[in-house]
Amino acid sequence: MLELFQGSSALWVLFSTGLLSATLLPGGSEASLVAALKLGEQPAWLLVIVATVGNTLGGMINYWLGRWLPDKTSEEKNGHKALQWLKKYGYWSLLFSWLPVIGDPLCLAAGWLRMRHDLSLVLIFVGKAVRYLLLALVVQGL
Repeated sequence: MLELFQGSSALWVLFSTGLLSATLLPGGSEASLVAALKLGEQPAWLLVIVATVGNTLGGMINYWLGRWLPDKTSEEKNGHKALQWLKKYGYWSLLFSWLPVIGDPLCLAAGWLRMRHDLSLVLIFVGKAVRYLLLALVVQGL
């Protein structure tokens, strides 16, 4: 199992778990990042970037799935907490797309509400990057 976290395969595992954990599938990207950081075979900055890119791509997959849902103009969509956040705080809500339980629906709802994809991408990326950066700093004791 440790072979998965050595060399370039560690980057692929990290990217894949980041992508999967940002979709509606379980992933465990934080555990993969911690394992890769503990092995110390790759620079921490590279691991953070790879995890962030994979997780952001997964978030954008949810965004595009939301775009496929029927248009937002019907009146019956006030129930989910992610929609309430997006309506109250707008694009800034996407900084919290990394949160468990609500993060995936935030990305999906952003697509459903037809929010701008470029701005959504940037905010999703920033939120996820900050999470991985803070995790890396904690693991490395900084």
